[in-house]
Amino acid sequence: MALIRWEPAAELNTLQSEMNRLFTSLFDTPTRPSSGSVARRWVPAMDLVESDDHYVLQTDLPGVSEDDLNVELEAGVLTISGERKSASTDEKHGYRRIERSYGSFKRSLKLPDGVDADAVQASFDNGVLEVKIPKPEQIKPRKVTVSIGSGSDSTAEIESAPAEAPAEA
Repeated sequence: MALIRWEPAAELNTLQSEMNRLFTSLFDTPTRPSSGSVARRWVPAMDLVESDDHYVLQTDLPGVSEDDLNVELEAGVLTISGERKSASTDEKHGYRRIERSYGSFKRSLKLPDGVDADAVQASFDNGVLEVKIPKPEQIKPRKVTVSIGSGSDSTAEIESAPAEAPAEA
């Protein structure tokens, strides 16, 4: 009988691979629409890039028409929703294979407090939605003069730092 050395790191890699496979299959499980055909859930990819004065959100939406797309900003939450409709297929040959995903989607992103909703801009070109979100104005530090002692003329200045911007959700 041969002895096999136990490698704990290899076991962890195997466990991680199995967990990744489990979650991939769980969230990519075909759904059954009312028509009886099998469809895959579709969640469009999003990129969020930060610059000095604004955030840029880019979302790939191939096959989605502008009429089937909705962008809303309510209570500090940006929501992108819509639907990619399936193309009709010809079933004359008795079989078909559908690998492209379609259906309704909804993605939401919490924005930092103080974002001006009227200044948010969105454009849709070649299947890519781009939303420009201006950063909120930062609270500027202010100096407060504090007198030291009850009757002395000495004073000290205290500078208050701005509060940190809230984290994105």
